[in-house]
Amino acid sequence: MTEQTAPDARPADPAATPATAPDATPDATPAAARRGMPEKRVAIARAARTVFGREGYTRTSVDAIAAEAGVSKRTIYNHFADKEQLFRSVILEGATTVAATQAKIADRHLRKIVDLRTDLVDFGLERVDSLTTFAEHWALVRTIEAEALHIRPAVLEAWQDAGPRETHRVLTHWMAEFAERGLLVVPDPAEAARMLNLLTFLAVAQPTFYGALPMPAERIAEVVEHGVAAFLAVYGTPG
Repeated sequence: MTEQTAPDARPADPAATPATAPDATPDATPAAARRGMPEKRVAIARAARTVFGREGYTRTSVDAIAAEAGVSKRTIYNHFADKEQLFRSVILEGATTVAATQAKIADRHLRKIVDLRTDLVDFGLERVDSLTTFAEHWALVRTIEAEALHIRPAVLEAWQDAGPRETHRVLTHWMAEFAERGLLVVPDPAEAARMLNLLTFLAVAQPTFYGALPMPAERIAEVVEHGVAAFLAVYGTPG
């Protein structure tokens, strides 16, 4: 299971893209959510992201999160029923924010194509930047992948829907759009979206363990450029 890779057979609908989602602040609760949340709940969520990302799901205790947040254990239970609910809350928050940000990146680079190869490379590079911009989110992704057997399937499914499947849906929309505009030959937009993601974003994310072992910028550019070239070799129009 990998972030931003889970396929979704739902039809792509550009109107469903979360255009009204709050602008992303690196590893922070979105501004709109902060305004509607008590200050202590925000502090608890921030601390939970840090501790879950550092210690993992199984090893993290509510006591450790309370200490990180500077609140009592009772205060945490006033806001969250248990550790699982707190974990679910922070991973869904991060997945939603990153998916919304990546949808905006796609819209910025792919809505008006000047040179398909260049625009796909620029899109891929900006997506890869999210490994740094949302470092605490990707630390949680590492936790999810490492401890999936210890996390309830319902929690994993909710995370998949909020993040990986949502991003796949957006990419699928753009693949279908490019096919309609004659920019690509795409028999299956969902499969093309999966392939583009695999050859660009995941080609950097997985070897670096989602940013834990940074890759030099020159190497990132090379990987993304080669990935786009391979993608176009399969889906590009003749001539």
